[in-house]
Amino acid sequence: MLKNATFRQLAAFHAVSRLGSVSRAASELHLTQPAVSIQLKLLEESAGAPLLERAGRGVRLTAAGELMAGYAARILDLWREAGDEMAAQQGLFSGTLRVGAVTTAEYLLPPLLVAFAGQHPDVKMKLQVGNRDEIVRMLAAQEVDLAIMGRPPAELKTTAVAFAKHPMGFLASPTHPLMERRRKPALADLVDANLLARERGSGTRTTLERLYKDAGVPLRIGSELSSNEALKHMCAAGLGVAFLSLHTCALELEAGLLQLLPMAGNPLQRDWYAMHLAARRLPRVSAAFKQFLADEGQGLIDAQLQALSVGTQKKARRFSAAGLHRAKSIRGS
Repeated sequence: MLKNATFRQLAAFHAVSRLGSVSRAASELHLTQPAVSIQLKLLEESAGAPLLERAGRGVRLTAAGELMAGYAARILDLWREAGDEMAAQQGLFSGTLRVGAVTTAEYLLPPLLVAFAGQHPDVKMKLQVGNRDEIVRMLAAQEVDLAIMGRPPAELKTTAVAFAKHPMGFLASPTHPLMERRRKPALADLVDANLLARERGSGTRTTLERLYKDAGVPLRIGSELSSNEALKHMCAAGLGVAFLSLHTCALELEAGLLQLLPMAGNPLQRDWYAMHLAARRLPRVSAAFKQFLADEGQGLIDAQLQALSVGTQKKARRFSAAGLHRAKSIRGS
């Protein structure tokens, strides 16, 4: 049994089992749907049991399919690792870096990936972004090798390393009434301030909920959004107070569109973590990137923020000079 199974069949089945659809698997593999269906049929014949069954517009795994999916993932992963090791034997450092990152981390991760790619030009990269629950699922399913998030998941056994500080805090428009109060506002003062927050399942929302729970203050969400960008724009427009990662709004803070509320302990200091499944050996490329983050992550993030600050200040001076020039022109006309 299975003596006639091929890697092509396993790859097709692995893609379908992950995506729940033959059409989506065909798109990912750059094949036609009939070609994928043929590979699935051949694998089922070799296994001697149906592996998939229809479920609405997609497919789902049978009991035999669940078993096969686990083995297919491990076989394909081991084969990919063998390719990387063979390349290393020839003095090449290559492979695919598969990283999953929570949506907030997409603001700080690209420069780190660019810096790593500059040191290892033969490495390919695959970055997947989602909320915390989605990234945890991808890590558990071995769809990514490394996950970047603000807190290791309790539901998985992982090996994690903190590589950078993660400031999070309450922000508002500079003209918000809470900015003008003589005494510092407290958590209870935000109950009626139309608190803007990320959706349930995001790491930012979890931190906010834990903060209120530890303080013994009831949490009342005014508006819930799944987009950091929408949250920032609503906050800058004066529609409420937002709880955000400061990495997501560095530009708005430098430009003066948003300000930290003058609260005690604001912002909070948390950590960014890079993690992988504890029971799984990391591929060489992913292990190198994890070490790269531990060694250079904080320094590169600090340099990026410094460059952003300088750039914003120069732009502000240009705007001021342009305004002064226009004012002189008006007075002289």
